[in-house]
Amino acid sequence: MRCVAFMRNVNQGQRGHPSTSDIVAGFADAGRPEIRTFQSNGTILFDSDEPASVVEQAADAIAARSGHEREILWIPLSELAAVVDAHGATPEPRRFELTLYSGAIIDPHDARVVSRAAEHRCSIVDAGTGWALVRNKVEGEGHATPALESITGRRATSRGLPTVIRLVSRFGR
Repeated sequence: MRCVAFMRNVNQGQRGHPSTSDIVAGFADAGRPEIRTFQSNGTILFDSDEPASVVEQAADAIAARSGHEREILWIPLSELAAVVDAHGATPEPRRFELTLYSGAIIDPHDARVVSRAAEHRCSIVDAGTGWALVRNKVEGEGHATPALESITGRRATSRGLPTVIRLVSRFGR
């Protein structure tokens, strides 16, 4: 299965962050030497029948190599493609972020979820197992990660919808 991993809080090439070579080598240590990195934000495309195991092993290997621990969350590329199919034509893509988190599906219509998202100046427009599509009140602002962390009580990481659209366009469905 083709999967996409989002590393949390990564800016490759900056001091205090894992380098691209650390990430590539970490995935190789996890048995996936043929990965593709996308942009410089810790977005990785890989193939695996056991993606949860791969990202766990890669996270450990990257931390050992770089000295920088980072969580890695993943989603099948086909699910990202489905999000793009459903929401990619929005007239304001820069207001949207796709957020990955560990956990079950959240209900975007649940009063608690709506209230928590509003506190973070955003709303959840769609969700699936371990992911949510968030619309920020202001274009270019990013509130999805803190909103989802507040709602789920777990770590999260986000990518802008334009990034997700480019990723799906480049690597297919």
